[in-house]
Amino acid sequence: MTPVDDSPPPAAAPRAAGLPRRLLRPAAAVLSGLLLYASFPPRTVWWLVLPGFALLGWVLHRRRLRAAFGLGLLSGLGFMLPLLHWTGEDVGPVPWLALAAAEGLFIAVGCLGIAAVTRLAYWPVWAAAVWTLDEAVRARIPFGGFPWGKIAFGQSESAFLPLAALGGTPLLSFAVVLCGFGLYEAVRQVMAYRSTGKIPRAAVAGAAASVLVPIAGALATLPLVDDSAENGTATVAAIQGNVPRLGLDFNAQRRAVLDNHARRTAQLAEDVKAGKEKQPDFVLWPENSSDLDPYLNTDARQVIDDAVKAIGAPTVVGSVVEKGSDSLRNTLIEWDPDRGPVDTYDKRHIQPFGEYMPMRTVARFFSEDVDRVQREFVPGTEVGVFDLAGTKVGLVTCYEAAFDDAVRDTVTHGGQMIAVPSNNATFGRSEMTYQQLAMSQVRAVEHGRAVVVPVTSGVSAVIRPDGTIVEKSGMFTPDALVDEVPLRSSLTPATRMGPLPEGVIALLALAGLGWVGVSAVRARRVRGAGK
Repeated sequence: MTPVDDSPPPAAAPRAAGLPRRLLRPAAAVLSGLLLYASFPPRTVWWLVLPGFALLGWVLHRRRLRAAFGLGLLSGLGFMLPLLHWTGEDVGPVPWLALAAAEGLFIAVGCLGIAAVTRLAYWPVWAAAVWTLDEAVRARIPFGGFPWGKIAFGQSESAFLPLAALGGTPLLSFAVVLCGFGLYEAVRQVMAYRSTGKIPRAAVAGAAASVLVPIAGALATLPLVDDSAENGTATVAAIQGNVPRLGLDFNAQRRAVLDNHARRTAQLAEDVKAGKEKQPDFVLWPENSSDLDPYLNTDARQVIDDAVKAIGAPTVVGSVVEKGSDSLRNTLIEWDPDRGPVDTYDKRHIQPFGEYMPMRTVARFFSEDVDRVQREFVPGTEVGVFDLAGTKVGLVTCYEAAFDDAVRDTVTHGGQMIAVPSNNATFGRSEMTYQQLAMSQVRAVEHGRAVVVPVTSGVSAVIRPDGTIVEKSGMFTPDALVDEVPLRSSLTPATRMGPLPEGVIALLALAGLGWVGVSAVRARRVRGAGK
């Protein structure tokens, strides 16, 4: 079994100027969370995640569990409060603060586990596994989970990104966290050597491996990242029609939003006739591009039909479709220029407190805006793959891009590329759209597929299978992105293995935590026997 780490502790950290010693670790905990936040888009300083975890490692190393929980909560709030600020963009600070606090509590529980396993030899491995396990739990509970803030999603421009093709976002998160904790352990061993003059070879080798193995792994997986066109190419157009004004009230302007997308599609058709743009094989409109149900509203149906006939290509239209008298579906409709609507995909991962309202009475205590959700959405059950002019297109609607299974299913069901129709207008000019775009970049590498992201108000983008953004729109400007994307059918190891890497890392974390528990029980028995 894994021995307890008995290497000498480092010299005590010097007191920061003007900062009482008792406040040093709490301040460092907050700073570690801020560094994690700063590593996320739209900033490109992804490497800040490494000193962030190194600092967190110092904060938690061999801390008592009660202290670790409090320090972990400070770090979690330092991370989640700024990262999720966009959630209060139009509904005020209370929902934002509540969500950030809930996510911070998850991180605090994870940090409690991390502190426990720092007593084991080679603790960075166990600690990174515990963090990844914490992310897995947070992505599933409560209300279907909230994966936002997964460390992998901040690595869209990172040197570690190729690891996503090997083991998906769980392996990518694990490797980055391991490297950060390994950096602290390496510093700790240097400090111990300066203090004692002794070199614990096993501990030093473990620290070096914690840093070097993730880096070597990222280099070794580079050949898995391939953007070649295995099945030819398709010319795709992503329409961004824009919204008349920001905020939740854009839903009250449903006809204007629909007209904007129809108008921009008609303009693209004119550009094609004039030779300014290439004729697309198919067109992608964003989520909520027609919140008027075209099955019930003849005016909306006519507007869509005219636009699709003008461009002369199958078009995916994001719509809100009535399901009975009291519920709705967030639906993507395949609209054929000759036959009209021919296929649909209903969003499977719907957003709690946005598209449906769990615990409405409790939620109303925090914000009266819950009553804006008067008719709740119901989730779909079928995987979305449309055959658009001979191209199999996997469909992932907005929020679903954060969920591993939702994206992977479209590829295992034959998707040769992925579309992520989204609506970010509710969140104004916040960082949300950039955070979500980074998810799509990671998904492109994870599954070896081109990803096209049409958004109502920006940022829309075309992403190659290697994660490179080749075209993107501005915020709140009408646009049409037309690009030739490679089509692929091979499966990356991450796609083939599915949830297996996450399961292995979770078992590793549980094994470490279990060994700590066994060691604690044995220690109590020894103390009891000595009395």
